[in-house]
Amino acid sequence: MDAVYLQTNDAENNEVVAFRRADDGTLSALGTYGTGGRGTGKPHLASQSSIVVSGDRLLVVNAGSDDVSLFAVTPDGLALLDRMASGGSMPTSIAVLDSQVYVLNAGGEANVAGFALEGDSLEPSGDTRALHGADPAQIGFTPDGSSLIVTDRATDSLLELPVAGGDAIRHASSGATPYGFDFRHDGTLVVTEAFGGTVGAAAASSYGAGITPVSKSVANTRSEVCWAAVTKDGRYVFVTNFGDGTISSYAIGDDGSLELVDAVAGSTTLGKKGVRDESLSSDGRYLYALDADARKVFAFAVRHDGRLDPVGDTDGLPATAAGLAAV
Repeated sequence: MDAVYLQTNDAENNEVVAFRRADDGTLSALGTYGTGGRGTGKPHLASQSSIVVSGDRLLVVNAGSDDVSLFAVTPDGLALLDRMASGGSMPTSIAVLDSQVYVLNAGGEANVAGFALEGDSLEPSGDTRALHGADPAQIGFTPDGSSLIVTDRATDSLLELPVAGGDAIRHASSGATPYGFDFRHDGTLVVTEAFGGTVGAAAASSYGAGITPVSKSVANTRSEVCWAAVTKDGRYVFVTNFGDGTISSYAIGDDGSLELVDAVAGSTTLGKKGVRDESLSSDGRYLYALDADARKVFAFAVRHDGRLDPVGDTDGLPATAAGLAAV
């Protein structure tokens, strides 16, 4: 089923909000599904990959009750299967590769906790890694599945955690406040840099094998950059700029280098704060962006040259809405 999902992050009853995606990219309401857990009830949860879809399973964090909910994805909607303690405090991001699941717990003494996805349940794997002193934003697998990457805003670092075990390898970020990231299939890593929210200072950097810098802090002239989404063909990356409601586009060269294409390739509420999470549809034809302050999801058609054409938007979302997963 072609769909888009987000969570309400409600402090009393967290829910997944589901939309059906039409062939023209427009969205229509499919339903809301209780997670059995609680969100923080606060706007602007650091929520890249707070909700993820893997095959016919959907996982979502409950940052207020410190657990993770597992759903089955069916033609008619979602069915809650399991809820498991996250292994830490305030889970905000999930990485999934086949049956391996890792949850980023950003509260208290931050950590990463591992799980096995076994049919209708999540089972702790016993692999928990402390992230001493970190202020983490996102977790994700490298394309080859050998490591996990975590962005650490506290030390301006990219933390590499080998899945096989061992201590985290700390790589200095090219720019300040590394936030969201995405990979190209060949392993090229693109990371956004918010520079502490300084107006006009948003940037993105790219890295090659071994988390070696390729392009360092390519500015986009916008503010408070958040999340990154690499197109399915690996030629472009879109980044959301919370500070002014814009989406910037970069071209990714064959060598992994970045070049700013358009500082304002798209916008939600131009000049106003709010746009955060984004996700590309599984066929790569559409980009969806959540503007929680506007309480809307905005849809854009992705052109071959990387340009974005507005398709429409939905409304009626709570101000606490967070996360975005498109399939």
